[in-house]
Amino acid sequence: MEALCAFPRQWARARTRGVTFIRLGIVLLLVCSGMAQQGQPSGIARADARSHSSTPPVSLKDLVREAERNSPEIAVAEQGYAAATYVARQVSALPDTQATLQQLSVGSPRPFSGYTNSDFAYVGVGASQEIPYPGKRSLRGQVARREADVRHVQIESVRRVITDKLKAAYFRLAYLQQTLSVLERNDQLLKDIEQIVESRYRVGQGNQQEVLKAQLQTTKILQEITMHHREVGQLEAQLKRLLNRPQESPDIQTEPLAARTLTYSASDLLSLTKQQNPDVKAQEAMLAKTDSQVELAKKEFRPDFAVQYMYQNTDRKFRDYYMAGFSITLPNRSRRKAELAEAEANREQANKQLEAEVQQRLAEVQDQYVVAQASAEQLKIYKDGLLPQSNATFQSALAAYQANRQDFETLLSSFRDVLNLEVEYQRELAEHEVALARLEMLTGVSFQ
Repeated sequence: MEALCAFPRQWARARTRGVTFIRLGIVLLLVCSGMAQQGQPSGIARADARSHSSTPPVSLKDLVREAERNSPEIAVAEQGYAAATYVARQVSALPDTQATLQQLSVGSPRPFSGYTNSDFAYVGVGASQEIPYPGKRSLRGQVARREADVRHVQIESVRRVITDKLKAAYFRLAYLQQTLSVLERNDQLLKDIEQIVESRYRVGQGNQQEVLKAQLQTTKILQEITMHHREVGQLEAQLKRLLNRPQESPDIQTEPLAARTLTYSASDLLSLTKQQNPDVKAQEAMLAKTDSQVELAKKEFRPDFAVQYMYQNTDRKFRDYYMAGFSITLPNRSRRKAELAEAEANREQANKQLEAEVQQRLAEVQDQYVVAQASAEQLKIYKDGLLPQSNATFQSALAAYQANRQDFETLLSSFRDVLNLEVEYQRELAEHEVALARLEMLTGVSFQ
């Protein structure tokens, strides 16, 4: 009787163990399937990266020369200056000469009526010329030349802006391409860790959660690689626009970044900004133009002149007429006073704009100098401290985990530290180079 009662309980426990084994088998099948599915996109991403890296790298100097040669924005500025150089000759020339043909009839409205029988009928030919007061023409030409000087300086300003945008995009692209290599290298390292976790799980030293965490980290790296590919494509489009290349042209492979040295002091850079910054020089040229406009407005109080000459031919039996004339154009003084006040106000405005431009550029130089200095210190900390320390910590955690002396969470945390610090180092390196490029644009110096 007791045996009969015990049999249903044994059967229930056996059935429960069977269901548990079946569930565990299903979980392991899903885990293996998920690993296979995740491994395939990662392999595709690595294949894409290998095909991209097969493009030979191009130096930043070559791209800068190409942009200066082909940029339509620079060409627009150059053509604007070329057009402005012709204005001075136009405004400093004499006014157009006016030619006159006259015919006077006597006794009838018919043409040439009375020409043969009256000494009042005639055919006349003459010319007249306006003559501005001495000095006005030269001042008008001077104003036009000052405007051309502004256009000429703006060519350099546009060139530096294009170069700065090109450098910033190049350094960002180099950061992404370097980071992509870091992600792929760590992706492979993480796969090695997965194999260790799986082997420990098979012998009963690990658990399923460790396998799933390793797979989750692989998926995160795959997501980062996908995001990097998207941003790389956007930067490629920007670079090709700046270089005036077709968008379907081959992609650009950058050279590995190396930190350049900040070889100038802050005071030297600030002084060079006042001397060489094209925006400051453009405002100085604009101030010189307004000075000439004030001198011209003062000269406009002087009168202008005009001369005329007329020859009138009558019939041969009558004497011809000869007429010469001289006239003076008196300026409207109230209008000239308003023009002078406008010119002086424009000069004061240009003076304040120059002051504001200098202050703005000096502030930008100081800001970028601080960024470059701090970034150089950060790079030293990464290179000499954080990166080797994180790698040593990871190697120690990996050895301890393999010897079953440390948990998987500590190993995964040290792996994340290595990955994040390597990515942060590449980002800091790119920001350091962008800061130096901005200083080059503002000051005109070149860092090697």
